[in-house]
Order: sequence, then structure tokens, then C-alpha cells
Amino acid sequence: MTLPAPATIDRSSYHWFMPITTRWMDNDLYGHVNNVQYYSYFDTAANSFLIREGGLDIQRGQTIGYVVHSECHYKAAIAFPATIEGGLRVNRLGNSSVQYGIGIFLAGADRASAWGTFTHVFVDRQSERPVPIADTLRTALARLMPYP
Repeated sequence: MTLPAPATIDRSSYHWFMPITTRWMDNDLYGHVNNVQYYSYFDTAANSFLIREGGLDIQRGQTIGYVVHSECHYKAAIAFPATIEGGLRVNRLGNSSVQYGIGIFLAGADRASAWGTFTHVFVDRQSERPVPIADTLRTALARLMPYP
């Protein structure tokens, strides 16, 4: 396994941020946020962007996103009651899929405490077959790419 280049854990590598509130239940017996919670933070950041910026209708829309791959690298522990931020970028934009780069930062920190990737394939809600990414959503996602 190859870890991302150090620049990918810097705040400047991400193009959209949202605050995320840690919860008491996020901590484990070791006194820090449990590893599985980071995937929830990834999901929160990616889907918040899709809804807010891309117009994805998760309740009634014909198209929905399925997670087909995710991975996370941990650099520094976070513990409740920390305020954190999810940083988002698009690593790869395909016909029906998108791979995000996501960093989890302590609020205002320059380096991610954790980072990874998260891949959505967009499918028809009824058939669950891949469909092309809608133009409005594609335009929003393209803004998060490092090289337009």
C-alpha cells in the first residue's frame, strides 16, 4: 500500500470544508474517536456537498450514490469534544462515479488528523444500475478537482 504524498494531508489540498461536531458516543474506551467514526465523517462531508452544492435529492431523486470503496489513513488522534472540519476534493470524476479525497482536520489545523478516499457510483434508484452523473452535479464536482 502506498500512502498519499504529504501534500495530500495539507489543508490547501482540499477545496470545500464543512464543520462536523464530534459526539460523546464517537469516543471509544481508549478516550479518542473510534476508527469507524471517521467513515461517518467522510460520508457526512461528501453527502453534505452533494446535497448543498450539487442539488442531489436524497429523498425523492431518481439518482442515488452508492459507496463502492473507502479507505482511511490515521495520523493523529481526535477526541470529543473536539470541533473538526471535513475537507473535500475530487480525485477522479468518471461517467457514473466520483472518487473524493477527504481530510478530517481539527478546526483550523493545517494538517489532517485522518485522510482517505471515498468512491460513489451513481445509480438509478429503482434498477440500481449505474447512470451518468447529472450535469448540475457534475459541474459542482468539477469545481473540487485540482485541475479543472
